[in-house]
Amino acid sequence: MSEKEEDDDEAWLQLRPVEPLPSQCCGSGCSPCVFDLYHRDLARWEAARASKDRSLLSGEEPQSCPSSLSPETFVAFSISTVDKVTKDTYRIRFALPGNSQLGLRPGQHLILRGTVGGLEIQRAYTPISPADAKGYFEVLIKCYQTGLMSRYVESWRTGDTAFWRGPFGGFFYKPNQYGELLMLASGTGLAPMVPILQSITDNADDETFITLVGCFKTFEGIYLKTFLQEQARFWNVRTFFVLSQEKSLEQLPWSYRDKTHLGRLAQDLMKELVGSCRRKPFALVCGSAEFTKDMARCLLCAGLAKDSYFLF
Repeated sequence: MSEKEEDDDEAWLQLRPVEPLPSQCCGSGCSPCVFDLYHRDLARWEAARASKDRSLLSGEEPQSCPSSLSPETFVAFSISTVDKVTKDTYRIRFALPGNSQLGLRPGQHLILRGTVGGLEIQRAYTPISPADAKGYFEVLIKCYQTGLMSRYVESWRTGDTAFWRGPFGGFFYKPNQYGELLMLASGTGLAPMVPILQSITDNADDETFITLVGCFKTFEGIYLKTFLQEQARFWNVRTFFVLSQEKSLEQLPWSYRDKTHLGRLAQDLMKELVGSCRRKPFALVCGSAEFTKDMARCLLCAGLAKDSYFLF
């Protein structure tokens, strides 16, 4: 091989796409995944190298404009506010140009990209702002002491920029599609329920009943209390809470005592909740992997079929 051929070969190797690290996949089943994009770019590179035509490498889709999302390309959004809602959870608002809208359907999520110590990571988050919100979108993020993404989020300040891509999600709500929605949320698993709930109560023609069950450790740890109280005033909305670390109902405000259960959401309570639904329910479940697995089992034991619930 001549020196020119060796140089040319080295140049092609430098253009070869870099395979993502496992940490760069959020694990939420997004399509396209970062690995899908890698294999697409690798195939493009292999074809270009075989034909010795570098112009083929520029066949990528154009970059999205700052006001529009793309499932494949990360788009920069400016942080307008960072509010600490509990000791470890933040509500962050991102600005959209003018009165533009994010373009998500209720319950869909986005992928956030962060870099900590030179390591790129990606995680999925569901905006809690209304689907038709103009000029902004908001996310609720819980930070963990040992979490890499948590370190990145805790470094955010007003005016910083974060990169998102999307939307993703396999659940698409249609008004009056179900007689009743049974929403089962643990912690920040409340996030996908919020825009779905609000889209129903904002639509006077949507007569879907809603039973929302929020599972938290303590009363103080309940997210979005004011929002949930406002929603519970609608004729078709009920809210319940399951608190695993509270010792007595007497320590709670009067307005919460009759709709709060101490302990965990187990099989007996699930049967009671399903039985109290005013119409045949379709269940939505979001939380940790363990919570999701437990709720699926409890729903089956309560008589719901596998096609009668969706696991976020």
